[in-house]
Amino acid sequence: MVAVPLALIVAITTINLATPGHLHLGPLLVAAPALAAASAGPRLIALTGVLAVAGQVILGVALKDLASSERMAQVFSVVLVSVFAALLSEARDRRARELTRVRQVSEIAQNLVLRPLPARIGPLRVAAVYLAAESEMQIGGDLYAATRTTSGTRLLVGDVRGNGLTAVGDAALLLGAFRAAAHRQVGLADLTAYLDASVCWNLAEPGEGDLAQECFITALLLDIPDHSPTIKTVHCGHPSPLLLRQGRITALSAHRPSPPLGLQLVTPRHHVDTFDFTAGDVLLLYTDGVIEARNSQGDFYPLAERAAAWTGQRPEVLLQHLRADLLAYAGGRLGDDAAMIAIERLTDH
Repeated sequence: MVAVPLALIVAITTINLATPGHLHLGPLLVAAPALAAASAGPRLIALTGVLAVAGQVILGVALKDLASSERMAQVFSVVLVSVFAALLSEARDRRARELTRVRQVSEIAQNLVLRPLPARIGPLRVAAVYLAAESEMQIGGDLYAATRTTSGTRLLVGDVRGNGLTAVGDAALLLGAFRAAAHRQVGLADLTAYLDASVCWNLAEPGEGDLAQECFITALLLDIPDHSPTIKTVHCGHPSPLLLRQGRITALSAHRPSPPLGLQLVTPRHHVDTFDFTAGDVLLLYTDGVIEARNSQGDFYPLAERAAAWTGQRPEVLLQHLRADLLAYAGGRLGDDAAMIAIERLTDH
């Protein structure tokens, strides 16, 4: 792309000199700096403009019309286009630098709020993928976290109502409360009650009670013991995880699900469900943004059906397939934040 405008100057000048009196290609030299603006920086555009003016001078001297009003108008046109092209290129480069800085800040914020999950947690192999609905952001209202206890691993996956910067703040609030309390030796039901109270206390600023009633977070809490082939879950309005076992997929539905965190309707008694989770099993956690993604016909993404094609894969490979398939299904863009976490138990003991 940089060579094209330079080659154009040489070609126009050479052809016009080779055919004096027959072709008048001088006006075409104004296209050279305009083409350079597509990919070059201000300095290279200025150089292209200087060379285009030099081409005009060479043609004017060779054709003996350098002092004519027509030649002067062509030279002025090249200079004018070159100046405007350089200014536009500088503005484009400045915006590109600003966007790069914004993305860097977004990456830092993501690592601070949504810390990457380790590939191994005790007897578990773990992988995660996050797709933010805002194209300029890499984090939104979906959240996940994991922490070790003396007897196993605790995980949280959730979805804040809405997306954007407000959802990021609410997600950070819940993640902070989870990391502060999950390692304590309390039952999963008590931990859920603590998180619910934390969301209710802090979700809205003082004097914004009406806003607090509109905010809530769906969540799924899991307790995976190291030495028992089971898993304990508390569902707070969140989609049920999928268990992939020997080519079969089963939804681990709650017997008595709890309401989402932060609704402040009642003080719920959180029910803990227990399921088998043996060596070789893969647990697939996800948020609403995955199963509510639509194709061009308006159909929801059939996660269980699509995941069945990749049972038996390692967690990171499974999520690579699902991520590519989900984006292709939704036409490359999601309407809501989406997260998926795959967990494989390596041993029962």
